Amino acid sequence: MSLLAVVTGWWPLYGVLAAQLILGLTLGRRWCLPCVAYFELVQPRFGEGEIEDARPPRFANIIGATVLSLATLASASGLIGLGRALGGLVAALALLAAVTGLCAGCELYRLSARLRGVRPGQVATFDLAALTAGTADGPAEGPVVVEFTHPLCGRCQTVGRELRERGEEVVTIDVSKEPDLARRYHVSLVPAAFSVAADAGCWSGWPSA
Repeated sequence: MSLLAVVTGWWPLYGVLAAQLILGLTLGRRWCLPCVAYFELVQPRFGEGEIEDARPPRFANIIGATVLSLATLASASGLIGLGRALGGLVAALALLAAVTGLCAGCELYRLSARLRGVRPGQVATFDLAALTAGTADGPAEGPVVVEFTHPLCGRCQTVGRELRERGEEVVTIDVSKEPDLARRYHVSLVPAAFSVAADAGCWSGWPSA
């Protein structure tokens, strides 16, 4: 649709697309028409795709909504060339993602995570006493499952529920509130869960998806 707007010059399409992205970002995917089409028409026929962290594509959509909003304002102000350039940028990046699977906004998000010090790595031990000292039950001695979550991660809630249904004792770490712990234990994507033995040795029980 961005490409159509660039080719035809019908710039109000930029505003329609920006509004659609903003609705989806603020009210959820049921307000995103392409999302509804995918989950209702495509996924039932071809199956569920690989589960991924929602934050990178969300960040990419925020960029898209911002650039399309600027394209709308520029075009409405008579700066047709600038509006067309911004709309063309969105069209090019969207087509690149559709054809190759490379999401530029997602990669930008991951780059910013690495610059903030969030990097994948191996975890050998957990300091359970420090992680659970502030909980109602006091410091845990293991075995427990340490789950790293984020408030915007719907899959995190599912993983936590499934672990508890299996009878696991779960210690939940919100990476939005404890970014230092996420960096310390090399958690770059959520959900991530680790099974920790009583001696604080651990293995990855539910890797980041």
